[in-house]
Amino acid sequence: MADARDLDVLLINPGGQRRIYQQLSHQLAAKEPPIWAGLLATYLRRRGRSVGILDANALDLTPEEVGERVAELRPMLAVVVVYGHNPNASTFAMPGAGAVCAAVATADPECRRVLLGGHVAALPERTLREEAVDYVCGGEGAVTLDDLVAALRDGMPGELAKVRGLWWRDGDRAVQNAPAPLVTDLATEMPGVAWDLLDMSRYRAHNWHCFGRESRAPYAALYTTLGCPFHCTFCCIQAPFKSGEAVAGFDPRLNSYRRFDPDHVVAQIAGLWREHGVQNIKIADELFLLDRQHVQRVCEGLAALDADLNIWAYARVDTCRDAALLDLMHTAGVRWLAIGIESANARVRADVDKGYKPEAIERAIGLVRGAGIHVMGNYIFGLPEDDLGSMRETLDFAKSLDTEFANFFSAMAYPGSALYREALRRGWPLPRDWAGYSQHSRSCLPLPTRHLAGGEVLAFRDAAFVEYFDRPEYRAMVARTFGAGAAGEIDAMLGHSLEREHLLPVGSRA
Repeated sequence: MADARDLDVLLINPGGQRRIYQQLSHQLAAKEPPIWAGLLATYLRRRGRSVGILDANALDLTPEEVGERVAELRPMLAVVVVYGHNPNASTFAMPGAGAVCAAVATADPECRRVLLGGHVAALPERTLREEAVDYVCGGEGAVTLDDLVAALRDGMPGELAKVRGLWWRDGDRAVQNAPAPLVTDLATEMPGVAWDLLDMSRYRAHNWHCFGRESRAPYAALYTTLGCPFHCTFCCIQAPFKSGEAVAGFDPRLNSYRRFDPDHVVAQIAGLWREHGVQNIKIADELFLLDRQHVQRVCEGLAALDADLNIWAYARVDTCRDAALLDLMHTAGVRWLAIGIESANARVRADVDKGYKPEAIERAIGLVRGAGIHVMGNYIFGLPEDDLGSMRETLDFAKSLDTEFANFFSAMAYPGSALYREALRRGWPLPRDWAGYSQHSRSCLPLPTRHLAGGEVLAFRDAAFVEYFDRPEYRAMVARTFGAGAAGEIDAMLGHSLEREHLLPVGSRA
């Protein structure tokens, strides 16, 4: 089979933005480069494999058009990469991914189809059973894909069973191979994204990220670390990493956490700036502000570029303590930190292993703003202990903080998270399809709490969004900070309303 094909691996980033974000997909949502597809391409190239990337999302391709491209390119493996633009986003990319797999099966029956990513690793057997694929990856994917190319090239009986991390069918039986190790030598094997395989003119930043700047494009996103050492019950970030941790030498009782070489990170950003004019950048790490030495080395290198970068990254309240480091981050071009505040209620936070107090939150935000860095406050309504009073407490606290932007999420039991396992144990209602896990989709269905139905949580969340942003004091702060144009962006954002299937009046369950 390999001799008749023109490419070893085609990595596909599926589309489906319209289903995920509704009308927000047209202008407000970002179009991010597929980081994991780019990392996997680098790994495979360094193993001598021929690789391409097809970004259906950036190119606005339908599944049928993706199938046509695959038939033209003739890869041995069409690998649909289901890693989302944020750590919890892979599940609601599944409808688009499944449609692409089905279209490829029709357009090029000889091409082997593979699914990999966070959702896939969380539910590998179910994915193999339900989707039009030949194989799925039970881990992060790099080692598995390289093994699979070798097995298919050799074409010898029994070779498939040697592919580490692979799930495949033997007749009607799902077979799980031995797990694949995580890539540990990132500097040598997977030092960065294969940017040359992407059309960088296709990507744009979020609207808020570029408040006060001339343009949202060009735009890039990349990792400086992989994984997270914390154990928040609502997070599924570790799903693709768990099976390979022990094999790679990590303590399986802890979460793996790997760092890219800071010099490689700086070199990537320098190349993006010089070759493509990229200044708007997302550091996609689950938690960038954690390891002081790592952050310092990255930021010292970026500061030396003098490139007027506009970077945003994630942080926790308890990592925003070092004023000197925050000052360095600002000098390096970090203009926004997205901070996980989650809830203002102590009972609710403690139940999901977020134990810090409101005064610590205020102190952390004060330090960040004191360094000249804007704050994106991230809040979650509908955590297991939430009731109407605690959600109102969180919203009022968010308004008192008055951060430059805010995200209001509904609690979701994402596959791979502890909340998902608890939801299955307790029989809590879950979305009927994967699109329902998207915060902005029509079929969005949050978890119920111990006091509220999921539809009540969703109704509160949507109303809270308007209440936060449609305030004179907030608009005045935005205009003062970013200029009148940013206030106009807020007006445009509020002009979009989301269609919802599952809204319930708050208090209706009672």
